[in-house]
Amino acid sequence: MGAMQTVTAVAHRGDPYRFRENTVGSLRSALDRGADAVEIDVRLTRDGVPVLLHDETLRRLWEVDRPLGTLSAEELRGLTAGGVPTLAEALSATGDSRVMVDLCGRVDRRTVERTLDVVRACGARDRVLYSAHAEAMLAVRAADPGAEIALTWTTLAPPRPALLAAVRPRWLNYRFSLVSRELAARVHRDGYLLSVWTPDTRRSLTRLLDLGVDSITTNRIGLLHALRTSDR
Repeated sequence: MGAMQTVTAVAHRGDPYRFRENTVGSLRSALDRGADAVEIDVRLTRDGVPVLLHDETLRRLWEVDRPLGTLSAEELRGLTAGGVPTLAEALSATGDSRVMVDLCGRVDRRTVERTLDVVRACGARDRVLYSAHAEAMLAVRAADPGAEIALTWTTLAPPRPALLAAVRPRWLNYRFSLVSRELAARVHRDGYLLSVWTPDTRRSLTRLLDLGVDSITTNRIGLLHALRTSDR
Protein backbone atom coordinates (compact mmCIF):
# COMPACT_ATOMS: atom_id res chain seq x y z
CA MET A 1 0.00 0.00 0.00
CA GLY A 2 1.44 3.39 -0.95
CA ALA A 3 1.76 6.62 1.02
CA MET A 4 -1.40 7.95 -0.56
CA GLN A 5 -3.45 5.45 1.41
CA THR A 6 -1.48 5.30 4.63
CA VAL A 7 -0.56 8.89 5.51
CA THR A 8 -2.26 10.22 8.63
CA ALA A 9 -4.02 13.54 7.99
CA VAL A 10 -3.67 15.83 11.02
CA ALA A 11 -5.60 19.10 11.18
CA HIS A 12 -3.40 21.93 12.51
CA ARG A 13 -5.37 23.69 15.25
CA GLY A 14 -8.50 22.33 13.61
CA ASP A 15 -9.78 23.93 10.42
CA PRO A 16 -8.41 27.48 10.77
CA TYR A 17 -9.33 28.72 7.30
CA ARG A 18 -13.00 28.17 8.19
CA PHE A 19 -13.15 28.61 11.95
CA ARG A 20 -11.03 30.34 14.56
CA GLU A 21 -8.12 28.06 15.43
CA ASN A 22 -8.11 25.92 18.57
CA THR A 23 -11.87 26.20 19.07
CA VAL A 24 -14.43 23.41 19.32
CA GLY A 25 -15.99 24.48 16.03
CA SER A 26 -12.63 24.34 14.30
CA LEU A 27 -11.87 20.85 15.62
CA ARG A 28 -15.27 19.48 14.64
CA SER A 29 -15.06 21.01 11.16
CA ALA A 30 -11.68 19.36 10.58
CA LEU A 31 -12.96 15.94 11.59
CA ASP A 32 -16.03 16.38 9.41
CA ARG A 33 -13.76 17.15 6.45
CA GLY A 34 -11.65 14.01 6.66
CA ALA A 35 -9.03 14.58 9.36
CA ASP A 36 -7.73 11.44 11.08
CA ALA A 37 -6.51 13.54 13.99
CA VAL A 38 -6.45 17.11 15.23
CA GLU A 39 -3.46 19.01 16.57
CA ILE A 40 -4.11 21.40 19.44
CA ASP A 41 -1.95 23.81 21.43
CA VAL A 42 -2.17 23.61 25.20
CA ARG A 43 -1.19 26.12 27.86
CA LEU A 44 -2.20 26.58 31.50
CA THR A 45 -4.34 29.31 32.98
CA ARG A 46 -3.17 31.02 36.15
CA ASP A 47 -5.05 28.45 38.23
CA GLY A 48 -3.59 25.50 36.36
CA VAL A 49 -6.36 24.57 33.91
CA PRO A 50 -5.07 23.30 30.52
CA VAL A 51 -6.76 25.26 27.71
CA LEU A 52 -6.33 25.58 23.94
CA LEU A 53 -4.25 28.60 22.96
CA HIS A 54 -1.11 28.87 20.87
CA ASP A 55 0.00 32.37 21.84
CA GLU A 56 1.04 33.69 25.25
CA THR A 57 -1.67 36.34 25.06
CA LEU A 58 -5.26 36.63 23.83
CA ARG A 59 -4.46 39.56 21.55
CA ARG A 60 -4.23 37.95 18.10
CA LEU A 61 -7.23 35.65 18.30
CA TRP A 62 -9.52 37.29 20.81
CA GLU A 63 -8.52 40.99 20.71
CA VAL A 64 -7.92 40.99 24.44
CA ASP A 65 -4.47 42.27 25.42
CA ARG A 66 -3.99 39.96 28.40
CA PRO A 67 -1.46 37.18 28.96
CA LEU A 68 -3.11 33.81 29.51
CA GLY A 69 -0.92 33.12 32.51
CA THR A 70 -2.46 36.06 34.41
CA LEU A 71 -6.04 34.80 33.99
CA SER A 72 -8.03 32.17 35.84
CA ALA A 73 -10.08 29.73 33.82
CA GLU A 74 -13.22 31.58 34.88
CA GLU A 75 -11.79 34.95 33.81
CA LEU A 76 -10.74 33.46 30.47
CA ARG A 77 -14.22 32.12 29.87
CA GLY A 78 -15.69 35.54 30.58
CA LEU A 79 -13.29 37.44 28.33
CA THR A 80 -13.82 35.10 25.36
CA ALA A 81 -17.50 34.22 25.89
CA GLY A 82 -16.41 30.64 26.43
CA GLY A 83 -14.57 30.56 23.12
CA VAL A 84 -11.29 29.12 24.42
CA PRO A 85 -12.03 25.49 25.26
CA THR A 86 -10.44 23.62 28.10
CA LEU A 87 -8.47 20.53 27.16
CA ALA A 88 -11.25 18.46 28.72
CA GLU A 89 -13.84 20.15 26.48
CA ALA A 90 -11.67 19.60 23.41
CA LEU A 91 -11.21 15.91 24.21
CA SER A 92 -14.96 15.55 24.64
CA ALA A 93 -15.65 17.34 21.35
CA THR A 94 -13.31 15.08 19.36
CA GLY A 95 -15.07 11.85 20.29
CA ASP A 96 -12.84 8.85 19.63
CA SER A 97 -10.53 10.68 17.22
CA ARG A 98 -6.80 11.01 17.69
CA VAL A 99 -5.46 14.22 19.23
CA MET A 100 -1.93 15.60 19.02
CA VAL A 101 -1.28 17.80 22.05
CA ASP A 102 1.41 20.38 21.38
CA LEU A 103 2.78 21.81 24.60
CA CYS A 104 3.48 25.49 23.90
CA GLY A 105 5.92 27.95 25.35
CA ARG A 106 7.96 27.24 28.44
CA VAL A 107 6.86 23.81 29.58
CA ASP A 108 7.41 23.05 33.25
CA ARG A 109 6.54 20.05 35.37
CA ARG A 110 3.23 21.61 36.46
CA THR A 111 2.11 22.05 32.85
CA VAL A 112 2.96 18.47 31.99
CA GLU A 113 1.33 16.99 35.08
CA ARG A 114 -1.88 19.02 34.76
CA THR A 115 -2.16 18.14 31.07
CA LEU A 116 -1.59 14.43 31.60
CA ASP A 117 -4.02 14.42 34.52
CA VAL A 118 -6.79 15.78 32.28
CA VAL A 119 -6.01 13.26 29.53
CA ARG A 120 -6.22 10.42 32.03
CA ALA A 121 -9.40 11.76 33.66
CA CYS A 122 -11.06 11.97 30.24
CA GLY A 123 -10.11 8.38 29.40
CA ALA A 124 -8.20 9.65 26.37
CA ARG A 125 -4.72 8.30 27.05
CA ASP A 126 -4.87 5.76 24.20
CA ARG A 127 -5.77 8.36 21.56
CA VAL A 128 -3.52 11.26 22.59
CA LEU A 129 0.05 11.81 21.50
CA TYR A 130 2.28 14.64 22.63
CA SER A 131 4.54 16.85 20.53
CA ALA A 132 7.06 19.52 21.42
CA HIS A 133 10.79 20.02 21.73
CA ALA A 134 13.13 17.80 23.69
CA GLU A 135 12.86 19.38 27.14
CA ALA A 136 9.07 19.13 27.20
CA MET A 137 9.08 15.61 25.85
CA LEU A 138 11.57 14.49 28.46
CA ALA A 139 9.15 15.79 31.09
CA VAL A 140 6.23 13.93 29.47
CA ARG A 141 8.23 10.71 29.35
CA ALA A 142 9.16 11.06 33.02
CA ALA A 143 5.50 11.60 33.97
CA ASP A 144 4.08 8.82 31.77
CA PRO A 145 6.37 5.97 30.69
CA GLY A 146 3.73 4.80 28.21
CA ALA A 147 2.90 8.11 26.53
CA GLU A 148 3.03 8.32 22.74
CA ILE A 149 5.49 11.03 21.74
CA ALA A 150 6.30 12.91 18.55
CA LEU A 151 9.64 14.61 19.16
CA THR A 152 9.72 17.92 17.29
CA TRP A 153 13.06 18.44 15.55
CA THR A 154 14.11 21.54 13.63
CA THR A 155 17.56 20.80 12.25
CA LEU A 156 18.97 18.35 9.73
CA ALA A 157 21.40 16.96 12.29
CA PRO A 158 19.69 13.91 13.80
CA PRO A 159 18.76 13.78 17.49
CA ARG A 160 21.49 12.34 19.69
CA PRO A 161 21.12 8.63 20.51
CA ALA A 162 21.09 9.42 24.24
CA LEU A 163 18.19 11.81 23.77
CA LEU A 164 16.24 9.30 21.70
CA ALA A 165 16.87 6.63 24.33
CA ALA A 166 15.53 8.92 27.06
CA VAL A 167 12.48 10.27 25.19
CA ARG A 168 11.61 7.04 23.35
CA PRO A 169 9.50 8.78 20.70
CA ARG A 170 7.32 6.89 18.25
CA TRP A 171 7.50 9.79 15.80
CA LEU A 172 10.10 12.32 14.71
CA ASN A 173 8.25 15.52 13.90
CA TYR A 174 10.00 17.76 11.34
CA ARG A 175 9.32 21.11 9.75
CA PHE A 176 8.18 20.10 6.26
CA SER A 177 10.80 22.14 4.41
CA LEU A 178 13.58 20.02 5.93
CA VAL A 179 12.23 16.73 4.66
CA SER A 180 13.96 15.02 1.75
CA ARG A 181 13.96 11.47 0.47
CA GLU A 182 17.24 10.92 2.34
CA LEU A 183 15.86 12.21 5.65
CA ALA A 184 12.70 10.11 5.30
CA ALA A 185 14.80 7.03 4.60
CA ARG A 186 17.02 7.69 7.64
CA VAL A 187 14.07 8.18 10.00
CA HIS A 188 12.43 4.98 8.81
CA ARG A 189 15.70 3.05 8.87
CA ASP A 190 16.18 4.08 12.50
CA GLY A 191 12.77 2.67 13.35
CA TYR A 192 10.68 5.84 13.74
CA LEU A 193 7.59 7.19 12.03
CA LEU A 194 7.97 10.54 10.25
CA SER A 195 5.51 13.35 10.86
CA VAL A 196 5.77 16.80 9.25
CA TRP A 197 4.34 20.26 9.86
CA THR A 198 2.88 22.57 8.38
CA PRO A 199 2.66 22.38 4.56
CA ASP A 200 -0.35 24.15 3.07
CA THR A 201 0.21 24.32 -0.69
CA ARG A 202 -0.82 21.64 -3.15
CA ARG A 203 2.79 21.40 -4.34
CA SER A 204 4.23 20.86 -0.86
CA LEU A 205 1.55 18.38 0.15
CA THR A 206 2.00 16.36 -3.04
CA ARG A 207 5.79 16.28 -2.61
CA LEU A 208 5.49 14.97 0.94
CA LEU A 209 2.92 12.35 -0.01
CA ASP A 210 5.29 11.14 -2.70
CA LEU A 211 8.18 10.98 -0.22
CA GLY A 212 6.24 8.53 1.93
CA VAL A 213 5.95 10.49 5.16
CA ASP A 214 3.68 8.87 7.73
CA SER A 215 1.76 11.91 8.97
CA ILE A 216 1.12 15.44 7.70
CA THR A 217 -0.11 18.28 9.91
CA THR A 218 -1.71 21.01 7.78
CA ASN A 219 -4.00 24.03 8.00
CA ARG A 220 -5.73 22.83 4.82
CA ILE A 221 -7.16 19.50 5.87
CA GLY A 222 -9.71 19.43 3.07
CA LEU A 223 -6.99 19.72 0.43
CA LEU A 224 -4.83 17.03 2.04
CA HIS A 225 -7.79 14.68 2.30
CA ALA A 226 -8.60 15.23 -1.37
CA LEU A 227 -5.00 14.70 -2.49
CA ARG A 228 -4.45 11.50 -0.57
CA THR A 229 -7.58 9.94 -2.04
CA SER A 230 -6.79 10.98 -5.62
CA ASP A 231 -4.26 9.94 -8.24
CA ARG A 232 -2.73 13.46 -8.03
